[in-house]
Amino acid sequence: MDRNILRACREDPRRTSTDIQVSVTSPNEPVPSRRTIRRRLQVAGLHGQRPVNKPLSDESKFNLFGTDGIQWIRRPIGSRYSPQYQCPTVKHGGGSVMVWGCFSDTSMGPLKRIVGTMDRYVYEDILENTMRPWARANLGRSSVFQQDNGPKHTFLHVLNLFKHRRADVQAWPIQSPDLNPIEHMWEQLERRLKVVRASNANQKFAQLEAAWDSIPMTVVQTLLDSMPRRFQAVIDAKGYPTKY
Repeated sequence: MDRNILRACREDPRRTSTDIQVSVTSPNEPVPSRRTIRRRLQVAGLHGQRPVNKPLSDESKFNLFGTDGIQWIRRPIGSRYSPQYQCPTVKHGGGSVMVWGCFSDTSMGPLKRIVGTMDRYVYEDILENTMRPWARANLGRSSVFQQDNGPKHTFLHVLNLFKHRRADVQAWPIQSPDLNPIEHMWEQLERRLKVVRASNANQKFAQLEAAWDSIPMTVVQTLLDSMPRRFQAVIDAKGYPTKY
């Protein structure tokens, strides 16, 4: 029974004790309790831990009521950043507001609310009517725009827009580790609103916008100063997850 319990957990570390109980139960053997299953897994060094989430883009969704529910995973101590114990996700959930944002080393950019689906048409509109006016007012001509390789970011019409506007865009290798520092700004924003409730989407966006505008440039500078260490950590880990 011990071997069956361990095998079930190792096949899928996200299985709950109830799932494992069902998978190891047979007519010829007694049914182990969920408490017994958890205890046997702990004895084997498999402890319930919260997985590391890996956000994916420079757009993000925020729930109206706090953060998403926590998913637990069983893994040995010291294996937090092993790929099999990762959960690549974006922030999501019922009742949410999606936003697009940007910043530079000199100022926080605008936070734009996205209504409906974030497709290449919406992205083109953001670039032309939100990003471009802010960049012209706050950035010099030598600035470089950074985005990831999401489909809406690399659509031909979007690339032609950059070319037409003579915008310098940072090269971004396909399937590369996500080192866009704005991901950590989303985390900063979510922490600031962790215990704040909203009764509707309009109120939630107002809260997000106020919190975004209140992020001091010292936070931005600290984040940017840490980027060389983050790059080196990814190089040392050969592209696998790091503590960042």
